[in-house]
Amino acid sequence: MEPLEAQIGYIFRNRNLLEEALTHPSLAYETQRNLPDNQRLEYLGDAVLELIFSDYLYATFPKAAEGLLTKLRARVVSRPALADYARKLSLGTYLKMGRGEETSGGRKRDSSLADGMEALTAAVYLDGGWDAAKAMVLRVCEESLAVLKAEPTEINPKGQLQEILQGMGMGRLKYIIIKEDGPDHQKNFVCRVEWNGEPLGEGEGSSKKEAETAAAKDALAGESLAQFSSTAA
Repeated sequence: MEPLEAQIGYIFRNRNLLEEALTHPSLAYETQRNLPDNQRLEYLGDAVLELIFSDYLYATFPKAAEGLLTKLRARVVSRPALADYARKLSLGTYLKMGRGEETSGGRKRDSSLADGMEALTAAVYLDGGWDAAKAMVLRVCEESLAVLKAEPTEINPKGQLQEILQGMGMGRLKYIIIKEDGPDHQKNFVCRVEWNGEPLGEGEGSSKKEAETAAAKDALAGESLAQFSSTAA
């Protein structure tokens, strides 16, 4: 585990905590052995991460209202965000899991990675206290927090597209899921956005919401929207 400890900048005194944080519940289920897994640590880590990020955002944005601070925190503690932090640590390679979970893509799955990141945070907190956990999280999430600091206002492609089209006059904006494939834990959706029945863009994602957002981004960058603008003018 030394490479992982080097990345997070923390050396465990109680190695059992680190082992537990990296043990997926599927291992005990598959081996039918009473092994400790990371679910309890995941529960604690969720709360520790929220407090660390709340503390950071409160200090970093002294003039921000509660609503903005809540939105900013949601961006950094979401499951995709936590999974991204875990990927930067290659955390999936350290997870201990059942063979069935592994062969189905568990090491790369957002849920497994996000849970592992939460459990790792809790393990550091229990082993070294608040200061150690905070230092670890801010170290691992440094790049994401820098982006957040530079762009505190979240870009909303769907909202932008709606505003542009409403400015052109009456019409109906519609998002249509045109394709859905993959197993339940790794779904992929393809969405097409239309204005008055005319296609403006397409996008894909691991959820319907992600696919709709990607379609809106494609529409904003595409030529079809420019054609609508020139026609309306």
